[in-house]
Amino acid sequence: MTAMSTVPAATWPGIPFARMARAELRKLTDTRASRWLLIAIAAVTPVVLGVMLVVASPANLTYSKLIDYSLTPQELVLPALGILTITSEWTQRTGLTTFTLVPSRRRVLLAKGTATLSLGLAVIAIAFAAAALANLLGGLRHGNGSWSLGPSGFGELILVQLSGLLQGLAVGMLLPITAAAIAAYYVLPTLWSLLFTATAGLKHVDRWIDLIKAQSPLYTHQMTGTGWLQLLTAASIWILLPLTAGTVRALRKEIS
Repeated sequence: MTAMSTVPAATWPGIPFARMARAELRKLTDTRASRWLLIAIAAVTPVVLGVMLVVASPANLTYSKLIDYSLTPQELVLPALGILTITSEWTQRTGLTTFTLVPSRRRVLLAKGTATLSLGLAVIAIAFAAAALANLLGGLRHGNGSWSLGPSGFGELILVQLSGLLQGLAVGMLLPITAAAIAAYYVLPTLWSLLFTATAGLKHVDRWIDLIKAQSPLYTHQMTGTGWLQLLTAASIWILLPLTAGTVRALRKEIS
């Protein structure tokens, strides 16, 4: 009998959380769908910036504007990465292995969230660096070249990107089928926004329950105290509520 077999199972050391997060990060970049999403972001970002360097007026060639251009592809694609992080466990039936190795689903979900947000921050940092390079190249067209943005401006843009990732994670946990989750993420908020735009009686409350409208001041860096309250309310509806419900579903869902 080995020494390990004489130790009670309850006292065996568990898998360190840092190792779990690294494993989830590796899974994010190992799957074909996730890899192509990252490749798409890496390919599209310089193309978008290159086009804007050619077609945008010199007055609009500022660091703030170029960051907006570079983050646009990420805003569209990164949430799908958050969705795939969760749904792949069910659609590809890897959940049986994952939750057998780590029976605590809460730790697995937390590791997935940590890995996804870490990768998201890395991709956002690359976009900031690409925009800085584009701002330097803008001097060839006698662009404005302004670098004014400030810490609050960086924070607001990062918040927009990470909230999209969190919403993707939430939808993925709530709807474990990849196609359904992606359709729900991209279609429902747009239809909701169109409803408030078309209905005159709802326009006075749209920024309180429409996340797209509530986030708009973050792009212009003109967020007010009321604007933060509106953002918090809308985020609770579109991120916190589905994240809570999705977590409960993921913790209780039968693994097969």
